[in-house]
Amino acid sequence: MPSVRDIRRRIKSVRNTAKITKAMQLVAASKMRRAQQAAMDSRDYARLLYSVMAQALRHVGDFRPPLMEQRPVRKSALIVISPDKGLCGPLVSNLVREAMKHDPVTTVYVAVGKKAGQAVTRLRRTLLAEFAMHDRPHFADARAVSKFAQDLFLKDEVQRVQVLFTDFISTVSQKPVVWDLLPIGEPRRCCADLKGEKGFSEPVAEEVHMGGATEFKFEPSAPHVLDLLLPYALNYEIFQMMLESRASEYSARMVSMKNATDNAEDLIHHLTLTSNKMRQAAITKELLDITTAALAGV
Repeated sequence: MPSVRDIRRRIKSVRNTAKITKAMQLVAASKMRRAQQAAMDSRDYARLLYSVMAQALRHVGDFRPPLMEQRPVRKSALIVISPDKGLCGPLVSNLVREAMKHDPVTTVYVAVGKKAGQAVTRLRRTLLAEFAMHDRPHFADARAVSKFAQDLFLKDEVQRVQVLFTDFISTVSQKPVVWDLLPIGEPRRCCADLKGEKGFSEPVAEEVHMGGATEFKFEPSAPHVLDLLLPYALNYEIFQMMLESRASEYSARMVSMKNATDNAEDLIHHLTLTSNKMRQAAITKELLDITTAALAGV
């Protein structure tokens, strides 16, 4: 049985750990708010971009750019967007579990983030490339991934490109989502609305109605504009997914560190109670010994 000194030493160790997890919780909370706000701020631009794409499609007739060409799928590429670090609960394991559902024979992988690359390599799947992502995602990060995916598709090395990322639903809820990136379908919205429990009291504006009264004039032609617009739209979609993934990562880490801090405090309380009981038992024993000795001398 541990002594009072051993228990006090353990209390000190747990208290130091609690300080670390509390600090990590506060840092993750701060980064989470910034990541949520960044994802929200990009939505107005997305609605306008998709509105212009829809208008262009209405003016091109049967013309479809190469990025919209439907082909029989012989091989697929899966882009996996993951955190670079752990300590974010089951988020990484859920991503890996979803990624491994794809056929290893017909699927090749592209990793964005260290955890995805490590998992794909460890599980002996085909990893074509690995990309880094900044703590605050940059549009250049998304552009590099998008360019690589477009090259694979246009060279017919793959006939379908999908993206696996973690969609941010709320502070305590994040969900792995597989998104069809190529070939491009009709204009669509990439991710679910951010609905944080705190910090987002205003509802997200409704999507732009694609068939509204606003008409656009395209120069030199709608097909030419569409050819230029589609790669940019792909860049944006991947950028949006990176923002969603970062918001999910920081939310999961904040919740995980909060749970760790709470568990540490509970353990400190339990150990302190045990220490006090042992100390009280020792005092009681000494009093009994003194009383017994006094009675024996009477």
